[in-house]
Amino acid sequence: MRVNRISRARSRTAVGLSVAALAVGATTAAGPAVAQPKAAPAAAPGCSTAYKIEQKLSTGTTWRMCWHYESEAGLVLEDISYQPKGEAQPIKVLTSAKLGQIHVPYDDGKAEYDDLTGAGFGQGLMQMAPGECPGGTIKTVKIPNAWDPQHPNVNGLCTTTRSRGHAYRMEADTGNKVYQTQGKDLLIYTVNKVGWYEYITEWRFQDDGTINMNIGATGSLSPGDYDAGDGRGWPIGKGAKAYATSHSHNVFWRLDFGLDGSSKNKVEQYDSVVSPPRNGNEGPTNKTTRTKITKELAGDAENMRWWRVVSDTGKNKDDHARSYEIVPGATTKYLGRPFTKHDVYFTEYKKCEQFATNNLLNCGAGAGTSVDKYVNGQTLTHPIVWVNVGFHHIARDEDQQPMPVHWQGFSLAPRDVTAMNPLTPPELADQNGHVENGS
Repeated sequence: MRVNRISRARSRTAVGLSVAALAVGATTAAGPAVAQPKAAPAAAPGCSTAYKIEQKLSTGTTWRMCWHYESEAGLVLEDISYQPKGEAQPIKVLTSAKLGQIHVPYDDGKAEYDDLTGAGFGQGLMQMAPGECPGGTIKTVKIPNAWDPQHPNVNGLCTTTRSRGHAYRMEADTGNKVYQTQGKDLLIYTVNKVGWYEYITEWRFQDDGTINMNIGATGSLSPGDYDAGDGRGWPIGKGAKAYATSHSHNVFWRLDFGLDGSSKNKVEQYDSVVSPPRNGNEGPTNKTTRTKITKELAGDAENMRWWRVVSDTGKNKDDHARSYEIVPGATTKYLGRPFTKHDVYFTEYKKCEQFATNNLLNCGAGAGTSVDKYVNGQTLTHPIVWVNVGFHHIARDEDQQPMPVHWQGFSLAPRDVTAMNPLTPPELADQNGHVENGS
């Protein structure tokens, strides 16, 4: 039992209005945004000024995108492009990116929730105080079908910038010259309340082209879930009388790539195998093989395995196909349900397939309502990427009060998007490819 403590919120079951709204497609709305200065009119994303986010970071990289807000998924980012210095035009990366579900099963088997489509995640957008968005702008979001129709507008979307430390450091071969740059990021985030939890949904866009997607859970432990026994809970408070019930947070993201403006992206899987020394070699050998993923796939992360999404049309200045690599974060895979048994899913685009579990839209007779059922052998021509990252929350005394944020997420790393490090200093701009000392 996890009930919200504020009057504008609802219990997990009171989401009938928002479910009905999504079923008929009334899912999006937005509030006014403050647009950043544009480098060139042609580079702007395809939305009105009110819904643009544009930020040129101090290191020279510009990120551009549109935003809107859905009644279930919350914040949706669209038409995302990346333009580092030295690139004449923005490089399109994603057509859309959003949460695909937060699935929360309890260890005692007595409760299981789909926080996006069954518990009012989007309706629970929280007001932010200025101190929660240091150095940035808090934008007003109009919540579709708000629980309080008289007050649908929430100051709940923060856009700001933040330093992340060294982007690189390299001492020159001669002399005392040190090349180093402190990296800068664009941060976009909301806070959504579901029951006693508050979720911080963070999108971090780095100046080197990397995108980090994270969910941070904070708030409170539910006071109604202190009846677990050994093995399914942890004693919180004096002695060993009250056991907070353990549970999982299985977070899905839904990504629609649009590299270089095309939906016809390709998916590739890479696996490396280490073999013992042979043929007189001093050390083991390691061979990496590529597998082209041409049909829908439910993929499992394994040692030395990774995936990338490859542009079908665009190449960098070295004539290499642009791509983005999926970099999984720490995860605890939940094996209790078929849809949480895999780390990544590649499915063919279908407009009605919007959520990884408890999908509310009607996909036709016999269609599945979870991402594992979407994988049914179709050829990939317009791939959608679903990433699943799990966290098994066994409570601790330090979780009260309030609960420190625990994070889970993953990254998208540019691979051959630019011909060199986009932050390369001018003095090293000629060192591309095989460079001989003294040449």
